[in-house]
Amino acid sequence: MGSSRLRQLFGFIAGNFVRGLAITVPVALTIYIAYRAIAGVDGWLGIAIPGAGLLIVIAGVTLIGALATNVVTRATLAGIDQLLERLPFVRLLYTAAKDLMHAFVGEKRRFTRAVRVRPDPAMEVWSLGFITSDDLSRLGLPGFVAVYLPFSYAFTGRLILVPADRVVPVEGDSADIMAFIVSGGVTGRDRAPRP
Repeated sequence: MGSSRLRQLFGFIAGNFVRGLAITVPVALTIYIAYRAIAGVDGWLGIAIPGAGLLIVIAGVTLIGALATNVVTRATLAGIDQLLERLPFVRLLYTAAKDLMHAFVGEKRRFTRAVRVRPDPAMEVWSLGFITSDDLSRLGLPGFVAVYLPFSYAFTGRLILVPADRVVPVEGDSADIMAFIVSGGVTGRDRAPRP
């Protein structure tokens, strides 16, 4: 076999291997994380049937959501809420987790107003984020807004405070824009945010 044919063969193998990795790794990683999450929930509950723990948790959370509309249950949940908000140290974790959940779901969602923000007017660099507060007068910053900037490939982000005139609304579904940001601009290229 000549060196030209050998290079073609190795090129063919390498190209298909890389293409296979691009398909296999996201699928395998998703399956692995889902499996570990299900196994973890089963382990916490001490259930030997794979997936049963996850079904119990989903049913329990759904039941709590349904009961939360009941007057008696609502009063009990309000009492628990007040207790947790008064306990030292527990209050920090509880209120942060509660506010974060309400920011994504529920009636008080905060990540619904996507924007482009230009932190430095001297540079033509823009970031995508979500307005979380329109008025920062209480911080001594009238005319400023709070913009949350999620990080790519992470579940964290940072909060910046900028003058309102450096913020431009972005049209589009907030979930699509969040996916676009978290994926580093890779996800939904055909549905990229519009200024």
